[in-house]
Amino acid sequence: MVRYEPLAHLPRGGTSLVIAGDTDRGVPIVAYWGEDLGSPSELRDEVGSLVHALVPQPVSGGLDVPVLLSALPLESQGWLGTPGLVGSRGGRDFSPRFRVTDRRTEIDDERGATEVFELADDEAMLDLELRLVVDVAGLFRQSARLTNRGSAPYELQSLALTFPVPATATEVLDTTGRHLRERFPQRHTLTTGRYLRESRRGRPGADATLLLAVGEAGFGFERGLVHAVHLAWSGDHRLSVERTPTGETFLQAEELLRPGEVVLVPGESYETPVAIGAWGDGLNALSARFHESVRARPLHPSRPRPVTLNTWEAVYFDLGHARLLELARAGARLGIERFVLDDGWFRGRRDDHAGLGDWFVDEGVFPDGLGPLIDEVTALGLEFGLWVEPEMVNPDSELARAHPEWILQPGHGRLPLPGRRQQVLDLTQPGAFDHLLERLDAVLTENPKIAYLKWDHNRDLLEAGSTATGRPVAHAQTLAVYRLMDELRARHPALEIESCASGGARVDLGILARTDRVWTSDCIDPIERLTIQKYTGLLLPPELMGMHISGPRSHSTGRTASLALRAGVALFGHLGVEWDVTGLTEAEERELAGWIALHKERRDWLHTGRVVHAELADPGADLRGVVAADGSRALFALTQVTSASAYPSAPITFPGLDDDRVYAVELLPLPGASGGPRVGARGELAWVRRGAAMSGRMLRASGLRPPVLHPEELVLFELTAR
Repeated sequence: MVRYEPLAHLPRGGTSLVIAGDTDRGVPIVAYWGEDLGSPSELRDEVGSLVHALVPQPVSGGLDVPVLLSALPLESQGWLGTPGLVGSRGGRDFSPRFRVTDRRTEIDDERGATEVFELADDEAMLDLELRLVVDVAGLFRQSARLTNRGSAPYELQSLALTFPVPATATEVLDTTGRHLRERFPQRHTLTTGRYLRESRRGRPGADATLLLAVGEAGFGFERGLVHAVHLAWSGDHRLSVERTPTGETFLQAEELLRPGEVVLVPGESYETPVAIGAWGDGLNALSARFHESVRARPLHPSRPRPVTLNTWEAVYFDLGHARLLELARAGARLGIERFVLDDGWFRGRRDDHAGLGDWFVDEGVFPDGLGPLIDEVTALGLEFGLWVEPEMVNPDSELARAHPEWILQPGHGRLPLPGRRQQVLDLTQPGAFDHLLERLDAVLTENPKIAYLKWDHNRDLLEAGSTATGRPVAHAQTLAVYRLMDELRARHPALEIESCASGGARVDLGILARTDRVWTSDCIDPIERLTIQKYTGLLLPPELMGMHISGPRSHSTGRTASLALRAGVALFGHLGVEWDVTGLTEAEERELAGWIALHKERRDWLHTGRVVHAELADPGADLRGVVAADGSRALFALTQVTSASAYPSAPITFPGLDDDRVYAVELLPLPGASGGPRVGARGELAWVRRGAAMSGRMLRASGLRPPVLHPEELVLFELTAR
């Protein structure tokens, strides 16, 4: 009879992780992951009882021994659900049976608590290292390394990291989308079986889900126990949730490997991306763990995020020194702090049909190089940034004509179908990698005032094989992109990089380990952005999300919106402007400058505070905000997306405040308005007239009446603790 015993209890950041093992020293078991259970020293006996309480009894039709879900579920353990490891040596050694050979605990006050398990199968000649971490924010991180000790190659098909969740988890939330409409939510009931989301695009993709979440029926942002998993990887991947007929429910995360992509020769290892689990009573609490952890990373920006003017929707390919300098001067008057030249600056790039790969300044547009423009822009007090797309190549380019063998392809002289008139460079080939590194380094070295690269990736990978090996290389391509970014940053330590991928198609904590912001979507329509930003924010804090103010008519949807709506929706993030601001009226210039000033006055605490979303009775309204880390103040934006369901509007409540502090509530005058909010307040509200002072508890539990708003109008509430 198999016996189980507790091995470790790791409490950090409000989370407990209980790890157990069997007396045969098989693969360890995650017996519990969730709410902090208390001090390990005080709960030794109780943790033992917790483990034994989970052991099922044998039943008819089943195995004669109880089977618990392990950290690496395998058929050799009696596991009949989706296995954690799939691979073989030409069909042999297909069912490994690992045993723990060593275990160690690593405690780091800044990084968290780690249990490392070394396992081996001396018959299959495989070694496995499992790392289970609870970090300071209470995130549960897992990774694994598989090593081939045998004399023959071992082909790896799948190595998945497993996260058990409570039996109460009956509803699944993930996101999907497309270009210009990333990360829209979808929900369904979890039933017996497996729900799988995967990307085969060589990048996460516009339709990818940042998180796969499962929780109590009806869980929302404010309440309901929910667990979720994210894979910190910028390539092909799988996320799944499964419920077995025997009652186990678990999440899995893994890199998706193509046939023959990872074949371990003797002595070679494969290391998984890090899979990250979070839990919370509501999505606000769950996302707060991600935000806290991301903010603790060494690379996280420590200075205020510069307000950015991006030239794309302002000028497109209508470039020239005088035109761009006029735009920069107008931006400087508005309070802009960074100017980004987006596309069109390199040889042969008069439209998006040609030139990608030829990373030399176009002498026809900039006869004296970029230096004079950069000098004049920086003399205005602005940083200078530049758009690049290093991984892509236009067939109509000197690079593609000189090195067709550097293009990813399936072999036999056949190129993949084109996308956006582009193909993909094979960065796994040393010649291609070295060429790109040399060109990017040269541009930055020749123009040392370039402080920022907007790094784009405008098409999915298709048939991503290498002419050097004839084999698929999506895995190696992702690692090569990481190496390229890492090397550039090592050579230019002050450089910041933005991850852009035809908008938000590469948003993950793998790319964020080496970048400073993501371009959230190519769609800047504020109504669409409400959802896109809300669900991107499950993973990322607002200071890492590019949120721009567009022109009056959306480039991507054709919708016309007021400046108050466009600016108010962008206010909380890494603010930017994507609009030809050289032709503004005096009133528009005053109003836009006012929004920029409002953001700059508050960004220090907006970008360090806790993001919250309210659950409102009105399905056509959206209330979101940021509460300062010390609870001393908060800013909320109420957007009436469609007609209100109640007239006048029903009371709204404010989550995330300090229950025991009293807050003065103000309906903040919007920039450009005189004497009060530009919109709303069409009749007098009693609390506005006499002033409101309410405890955080009252504001959370009872709330207050908002102004009546028309569709697509927005107001701001500022709350200040007394």
